[in-house]
Amino acid sequence: MPFKPAENPKCPKCGKSVYAAEERVAGGLKWHKMCFKCGMCGKFLDSTNCAEHEGELYCKVCHGRKYGPKGYGFGGGAGCLSMDKGEQFGNAEAGGSRGAMPVRAIAKAPEGEGCPRCGGYVYAAEQMLARGRGWHRECFKCAECSKRLDSVNCCEGPDKDIYCKVCYGKRFGPKGYGYGQGGGALQSDPMTNGGVGFGGSSVGLTCDIDDNSEVPAPRTTLVDTAVIKAPPGQGCPRCGGVVYAAEQVLAKGREWHRKCFKCHDCNKTLDSIIACDGPDKDVYCKTCYGKKWGPHGYGFACGSGFLQTDGLTEEEISQGRPFYNPDTTSIKAPPGQGCPRCGGMVFAAEQQLAKGTMWHKICFNCCQCHRPLDSMLACDGPDKEIYCKACYGKNFGPKGFGYGHSPTLISTNGESTVTYSDCKPITGLKAAEGKGCLRCGYEVYEAEKMISKNRIWHKRCFSCGDCRRSLDSTNLNDGPDGDIYCRGCYGRHFGPRGVGFGLGAGTLTMA
Repeated sequence: MPFKPAENPKCPKCGKSVYAAEERVAGGLKWHKMCFKCGMCGKFLDSTNCAEHEGELYCKVCHGRKYGPKGYGFGGGAGCLSMDKGEQFGNAEAGGSRGAMPVRAIAKAPEGEGCPRCGGYVYAAEQMLARGRGWHRECFKCAECSKRLDSVNCCEGPDKDIYCKVCYGKRFGPKGYGYGQGGGALQSDPMTNGGVGFGGSSVGLTCDIDDNSEVPAPRTTLVDTAVIKAPPGQGCPRCGGVVYAAEQVLAKGREWHRKCFKCHDCNKTLDSIIACDGPDKDVYCKTCYGKKWGPHGYGFACGSGFLQTDGLTEEEISQGRPFYNPDTTSIKAPPGQGCPRCGGMVFAAEQQLAKGTMWHKICFNCCQCHRPLDSMLACDGPDKEIYCKACYGKNFGPKGFGYGHSPTLISTNGESTVTYSDCKPITGLKAAEGKGCLRCGYEVYEAEKMISKNRIWHKRCFSCGDCRRSLDSTNLNDGPDGDIYCRGCYGRHFGPRGVGFGLGAGTLTMA
């Protein structure tokens, strides 16, 4: 059997065979890479901007110009918003006048299941929901003005149809001055009874119609809710009327009308920020409350408006306000429970804590110099009193040169402040063998403990064994003899010898 080569697809552009190494696919056809370009503008194409039409390739712009819809509003930009009919491409204009679009055939749905407006089946791609029913997107518009609707401006009418907000207000909304959302709804429809009423309520909007059938401006009747009296102790504290939820304001557990919730003295309208409940069960603004019930005299309250006595004597001021005794120390507490200094009862408003005890704010001062204290300055003494830091240092701090602040560098009993000359203790308890300070042998407490290679030292003993330089964790070196050294002394005693070794010229020896 003779050899028959495989048939390769032909390029629609040039008619030659297309091999796999250079093929481009579009519209089920295969093209050469160099032939894969727009048939109008010659632009090279790829899979993102290619459009195939009847065996010819176009870019999306040229395809829209030649085969896309024409006229205002079509296309993707200004280049497409033209009246180009495509005569240069051989397109002929359709004869005759512009006719109506053919009516789309819609499959009718069973009664009560389809679109409420046209009765056809509603599919998910075009479904709009209202009143629990599915509507076509084209049918989802106002029944009166045919305005397109969406979920924001759709109103469901009592006649089982849908309206825009304006048409709904005109048709079903309340009538009269002040109702509705715009001029179209602010109207008063002529009624046969010569007026407009709402549900038999005492509130009514009336309008008289003259012989010329002109509707005059409506006259409103304002009803004062304060005339509706509530049972004693239940209504508004100021007017005694029933307080409804729409105008309710709460203060001190009582319900007030919004128009009644104002200062008793200056009639200033109040809110929850500036309202103050007075001891006479009325409400005041902060200024009037301070003038009437606050402390009087120079230095009290928030500003110059309060720093006055209004020409009143002390007796008149005392009679016009509740009795106030500023001396809480006169209220004695049970033994061991009150203020440690005065023994009075300590209340939460003036409570100061120190070492598990509660103090009055006026008593919380240094027992020696009587300086007022706070949590940063107070020092609890061993005698169960409190001191400022300077007095605590004088009474209970270490004595001698170098301790404390300058006020404590004194000797109170006339003895020498130098107890030992070599910075080592000479009195006290000796530690057990191998447990105390390696240098002095005395017991080491936590407040002065320094650690090196599992040995403990006094802070004053933690120095170089050769030059006595004070050490810390950055320059500490443990020697093989059990002592500690600075880096220089450690290098001189135990470091390598010879040129190039050590830390400095002092260690560069041939010893």
